[in-house]
Order: sequence, then structure tokens, then C-alpha cells
Amino acid sequence: MRIPPGQRKRKGSGVAILGALACSLAIPVSAQSQPTVQELLQRLEALERRVGDAPAAVAAEGESAPATLGDLDQRLRVLERRLELQQEETAAKAKEAPVIAVNDKGASLKSANGDYEVKIRGLIQGDGRFFSSGVPSGTYDTFLLRTARPTIEGTLGKWIGFRFTPEFAGDSASIVDAYADLKFSPAATVRLGKFTSPVGLERLQSSSALSDVERALPSELAPNRDIGVQLQGELAGSKLSYAIGVFNGTVDGRDAATTNPGDEFEVAGRLFVEPFKDGAGFWSGLGFGIGGSAGDTVGTGNNILPRYRTPGQVQFFNYRSAVAADGRRTRWSPQGYFYRNGFGLLAEYIASKQELVVAGNAAELENTAWQATASYVLTGEDASYRGVVKPSNPFSPGKGGWGAWELVGRYGELEIDEGAFPLFADASVSARRAKAWTLGVNWYLTSNLKLVVNYLDTQFEGGAAAGADREDEKAVFSRLQVAF
Repeated sequence: MRIPPGQRKRKGSGVAILGALACSLAIPVSAQSQPTVQELLQRLEALERRVGDAPAAVAAEGESAPATLGDLDQRLRVLERRLELQQEETAAKAKEAPVIAVNDKGASLKSANGDYEVKIRGLIQGDGRFFSSGVPSGTYDTFLLRTARPTIEGTLGKWIGFRFTPEFAGDSASIVDAYADLKFSPAATVRLGKFTSPVGLERLQSSSALSDVERALPSELAPNRDIGVQLQGELAGSKLSYAIGVFNGTVDGRDAATTNPGDEFEVAGRLFVEPFKDGAGFWSGLGFGIGGSAGDTVGTGNNILPRYRTPGQVQFFNYRSAVAADGRRTRWSPQGYFYRNGFGLLAEYIASKQELVVAGNAAELENTAWQATASYVLTGEDASYRGVVKPSNPFSPGKGGWGAWELVGRYGELEIDEGAFPLFADASVSARRAKAWTLGVNWYLTSNLKLVVNYLDTQFEGGAAAGADREDEKAVFSRLQVAF
């Protein structure tokens, strides 16, 4: 029988489509001979069962196949379209599926388009403190849980970010960070809530990234976390960063109270430059800037007036209980760092000036502090301000992996204004000056596990009866840190 040209074209097209579908679904097609219409029909029915179509009843044995190739061609076209729809549905579901990741930086759950993300992170620090001299009665050698902070952070669409960090170490739970970011652009983000005031360099460094167990003396003069609103951003390809905000105001070295204790506000800001950032030159790890704050403070008590501690966390200075803040408080802090391969150097100076009054006598006193910290990674990994050392060979006994090793040395001083004595502070219990140095070894077993041992020595001028110097404070601090 002669087949019209149009049907011959259809037959060739149908056979080609069916052959391709059969190959894709692992149904064999004979390469030795041209399949018959009956064979094509059987294969078509098998394909329809595979994709979920209900095929027409199979012809009974001995009955003839469909009379024309048009029926076969039509069924092939329906089957092809159904496969296309299934592929589109599968692709659509894949686009909507969330992305789940778990790695050394924690766990994250992200929407398929990346607009919504929730990250879960954590920091645990367990310390051992052992003093050999120079501490007042009631200070004991001890093991303690220094930090236990889970963190939930992420994004809610393209414009909103958030972070929430509670603290469970200590006698009661507290909130460390709780803020939202309105991210208009990399150059302009508005942050609202509780977060670190933009003044001190070491204060802005994450506690998990510290080179030593505890912060240096200048951090005793810098404000810690405060409550307020801040505009921040990065310019010039992230080489210039800035932050300026309005806060309730907090005492030197401490977190803000839950409310504004003095019914006054404080303005704080920072400008920082990394002129060779992302370059390959020698100075690519150089950064420097200045931070400061200003505001009025009125009142008495620990939420208004500072108490200064050594790096061993022992108090060595406080004002008399009758002293009150009575006016302007200003701080300013030039600061900088330099990191090159395994070498790191961080230095800062800070001055904190406060108007005070006691028994009708007023004065403006300025306390100052400075420090320099040098570190070197012995095993060749890079050091940085923003993160811990990531070992090239994580700890793996028997397989040659011993992690990364780092040596650290630090020196700093904190000096009290001479005008504080004897009217505003008692020279028999408060020192005029503290000079502290620290030597340490850091062992990074993995990017998540770190062991630290520090030797601390703090020397004092004044602070004892009859004008004598307080005894030197000497201690060994150790820390086990798990961070993710």
C-alpha cells in the first residue's frame, strides 16, 4: 500500500520521538531492523505506563494494530507534552526547595531564591583561672563557664537582617545582641537594637577571635554593648567603613542597662580605613581609624561611674560612693592593625573624660589607656582581625594532623587622672596606674576548637595603705573554646 508523503513524514517523526523517549527511559530499541507498527504500539504503551498515562486497551492477541500511523503519532505528541510538563513541574519544585547547609560555620536554612535565611551559630568558652599573687581576699582559683552563647541570625527578604544572641553563662541569663538591620545598600545600613558601640577596636572584635583569654586594658575605657540606632556602611570597595549612632550611653567597659539610667543620650561613631584591602602587596592587611563618643551623664552608681579591672578580671580602681557624674563624658580612640601572613599586630589608645562632682567640688577627669598585641602563627596559616586561625592540617592523631599553633604577646597600661586622688578616689584601695603584660600560646585543633594558655602579670602604682603600691597580680588563665 502506498503511504502518502505527509504520513511518511509523520511516521519518521513518530519513530524518532519514540526512539528518543525509549532511550531516555531505558526501553531498548532494536538497531538491526525498522520496528513494526505493532512493536511501536507496545513500546508506546510501556512509556505511557511509565509516565502515568492510562494507555488504550492493548489489542487482543490476533487483532490488528491501529490502522493508521496518525493515531500513533497523536499519542506520541501527548506523551511528549506530558513529559515536558513533568520536567517543568520538577524544575519549579527545585527552584522553591530550601537550601540546608551544615558546616564549620554552623547550620543554615535558606530559601531557594536566597532572600530568606536563618543561621544558627554558637560559642562556648570554659576557663580555668589560677592566681599566684596580688589578688584581694575572696578571689579564688576556679574553673568557670565564661561564655555560653547560641546565636540566631539571618535575613528576612532583601532589605532586613537580624541577630539575636542570649548569654547563659553566669548566675542568670541575659541578652548580648538583639538588633535588626535595614540594608538599603552596602553603603547605608540602619541598625536598631542592642549591639557594640562603635568606639574601641578590640571591643568590636568578636570574643571568639581574641588572641588572649581576656581583653586588654583599653577595653575597660571603651563602651561595650549599648542600645540605640546606628547608620553604618562601606565605601570605596569596602576600603572605607563608617558608623555613627545615637545611644542611651553606657559606662566605661560595660554593657548598657536595660533602660536609660541618666535620661541623657550619647553620640558615638567610628571611621576606619583599609587602603590596600584585597590587594596582593605587603600592606594589604593594614587598617587604621578613629572612634569616639560624646554625651551628658548625670547620677551615681555602677551604671553611671566606671570600675576598672585588670586583664585578670580583678577590680583595681573605683570612685568613692559619694561621687556623681555631673555633665559631659567624651571618649576618643585612635586605633589600627596590621596582618601579614601569620604575623599580626593590633594597637589602640583611648581616653575617657568625665565631669564629676563630690561634696560641692567639681572636676573634669581624664583616664587613658593603650595596648599593643603581637601574634605569630608558627604553622604557616594566615592570621586576621576578623576570625580565628583555620588549621591547614586539623588535629588528627596518627595521621600527621596537629592543628595550628600561635604565639601571642601583649603589653598595655591604664592611667588614672592625678586629680582623682584623694577627693574622688581612695588611694589606699584604688591604684593610680596598672601596667599589664601577657604571654600566650594558642592551639587551634580545628577551625571550631581552640585551646589557650596565658600568663598574666599586672603591676600597680598605688592602691595600698600608706601610699604603698599594690602587690603585683600574677596568674595563669586557660580556655577551651568551641565556636561554630
